[in-house]
Amino acid sequence: MFLKWARAEGYHSSSAYEAFRPKFKSTQKRVIFLEWPELMRVWDYDPGEHGDTYALCRDVFCFCAFTSLRYSDAQALKWSDVSRDSIRVTTQKTQDSLRIELNRWSQEILGRYVDCPVEGDFVFPRIPNQLMNRELKVICRECGIDEPVRVTWFRGSERFDEVHPKYELIGTHCARRTFVCNALMMGISPSVVMRWTGHSDYKAMRPYIDIADSAKAQAMSLFDAKNKESET
Repeated sequence: MFLKWARAEGYHSSSAYEAFRPKFKSTQKRVIFLEWPELMRVWDYDPGEHGDTYALCRDVFCFCAFTSLRYSDAQALKWSDVSRDSIRVTTQKTQDSLRIELNRWSQEILGRYVDCPVEGDFVFPRIPNQLMNRELKVICRECGIDEPVRVTWFRGSERFDEVHPKYELIGTHCARRTFVCNALMMGISPSVVMRWTGHSDYKAMRPYIDIADSAKAQAMSLFDAKNKESET
């Protein structure tokens, strides 16, 4: 873009840059999310002496994981957006207008805050994203979400591999991914999930669909195990 601009402004007359096609090594970014049993551990988490801030982090994360909302949209949610069985939001990132039905999990969370008024009619009290991410890691660590996860990335042609306990990789962005992955693994149609999330095409959903397909393949192998049991 810079070279195009410079040429249009008369700083050079070469067009050789248009044929330049750099090749960079890359790997598909790993989708970090909580599987259902892990999500239930966070749902059941008792903050104890940590107090109300940790309870709020737990609730906001779980609300996003049960509605597909981004953290920014959950923070912007007002009671005027909430009806008995759904919420209506205009997303801050893409300006999509979405109607998202509520399930028993998201309804229960809303019930915890209905009598706790926040200035501006917001559903949830304000909490900085940085603080939320830091305390989420503590919550997930205390919930035992610590399986090793390898992350691979490239700088130029040099490859780097890092292994982290899973809780170190959990942040607010994982809640929406948790919703998508668990919904697909439950067998909910991608087209329905996209109506909730606002994804406009299957390309953006492809990494999540691949995860769901992998989980389905593992589930199907349970039939093989049953067959072996019957033979013995």
